[in-house]
Amino acid sequence: MTSGLIEQYEEHLALVRNLADNSIRGYVSDLESLLKHLAKLEIVEFSDLQLTHIRSWLANQQATGTSRSTLARRIVSIRAFTYWAASQGWIKEDFGASLAIPKPLKTLPEVLTQSDAATVLESLQTRATEEPTALHLRDLAIVEVLYAAGIRVSELCGLNLLDLDSDRNTLQVIGKGNKQRVVPLGLPAKRALDGYLVRARPDLVTNVSGSAIFLGSRGKRLDQRTAREVVYQAMSAVGSTMGPHGLRHTAATHLLEGGADLRTVQEILGHSSLSTTQIYTHVSAERLQSAYQQAHPRA
Repeated sequence: MTSGLIEQYEEHLALVRNLADNSIRGYVSDLESLLKHLAKLEIVEFSDLQLTHIRSWLANQQATGTSRSTLARRIVSIRAFTYWAASQGWIKEDFGASLAIPKPLKTLPEVLTQSDAATVLESLQTRATEEPTALHLRDLAIVEVLYAAGIRVSELCGLNLLDLDSDRNTLQVIGKGNKQRVVPLGLPAKRALDGYLVRARPDLVTNVSGSAIFLGSRGKRLDQRTAREVVYQAMSAVGSTMGPHGLRHTAATHLLEGGADLRTVQEILGHSSLSTTQIYTHVSAERLQSAYQQAHPRA
């Protein structure tokens, strides 16, 4: 198999399509999986690739328990690859274009009730008040910001000091595809963030901290794994195993329940398509029905 194929495709994803690092890793991982399957089929030259080989790879994925949504994502990934490979002369034609993408089963995301969200934050606030260590103050700020702004954990970890506009109570974040957007912060989140920056961050700063807002215990920029662990631990206050993405779902749902329109929520979350945001209308409708069933005497 041609050795330079993966390197050239990775360069195309980074320089031409300007994809985020996580997305590039996903696309390359899917390509590597296909190449391993082709090796098992004893396909030596990549130019010999046929649609039947791709279908064989997908069938194998399905047989080993790959979920419907993951399978759909991998088909999208391979279709993008075959389009590029055909344009570069690696294969004779774009075989992937004829692959149908199965519609993923819609599952409603788990969200906290407003009272449970308040309980989680009050628990963190109590801990930070009783034991105001640098990490306790940081953890409170992390969860407050994730819930208030509805940002992704990668966006939280990527925040720099200049991204905070204290006059307007906003954050500038860099989302998928390096797209920038400005998100508002509520007053409780702003207070928690200010408290961390003034009373905690100076204790964590080292010569490797740079301009990162959130720092780990050794002074480096906070990594996503640590941020997730902070959220998991915080959620134990209400018996939930929700992570940062669940807080993002919760923020969106509570915005809609409070009267925000879909376009506003779309902009805050940084969704490129309104259809992605619309799932939260289903979440709110389900919660409304549940509340009705519990509260109305003739439900």
